[in-house]
Amino acid sequence: QVQLVESGGGLVQPGGSLRLSCAASGFPFSGYAMSWYRQAPGKERTLVAIIGAAGTTNYADSVKGRFTISRDNAKNTVYLQMNSLKSEDTAMYYCNVRIVYGNSFRPYWGQGSQVTVSS
Repeated sequence: QVQLVESGGGLVQPGGSLRLSCAASGFPFSGYAMSWYRQAPGKERTLVAIIGAAGTTNYADSVKGRFTISRDNAKNTVYLQMNSLKSEDTAMYYCNVRIVYGNSFRPYWGQGSQVTVSS
């Protein structure tokens, strides 16, 4: 079955860095786009970054120039390097993949990794 397991969150001071990892299993990882979302308390879950199967990337405007998404197909892992963190980056971060089944797709989510930016 599809599994996504995030790790690497924690408490960091403003201006600091963290790297999130998402270990994937149960599907042909190298053939799928992977993405990171985040959800702050009382707010909707929003897309942070996405990396295509070929390695193309896109970012939310709020994180451009500060966050970098990457993937290691040999390890079935996607990463989110977060630099110059701000208090507004505080959220639960989720790894996501959309698996195609016939003419439809199903989204899968990890359990989430908490990132708290505070002095």
